Amino acid sequence: MTNSTTKITKEFERVLKAFANRRRLAIVQHLKKHHEATVGDIAETIELSLKATSKHLGILFAADIVEREQRSLQMWYSLSLNQKPASRSIINLL
Repeated sequence: MTNSTTKITKEFERVLKAFANRRRLAIVQHLKKHHEATVGDIAETIELSLKATSKHLGILFAADIVEREQRSLQMWYSLSLNQKPASRSIINLL
């Protein structure tokens, strides 16, 4: 495998792993519907603790699936505008 092929394969693996969790899929569906939300709003909707929701959002952020913005004391999340094609395809299926 060439270096560029290895890089693409690792990136694809990271995206698939980020989506391979029902809670993270629920977060993405929520953001797809509402466009942006706070950690608290997402946690309440998916019925999960703030700590666990934040951890899932961190994984989605690391995979460039969501973006975050600090506003006052709250962190707001939205779907990333710079998603990889694989991420866009999966989100379109949800």
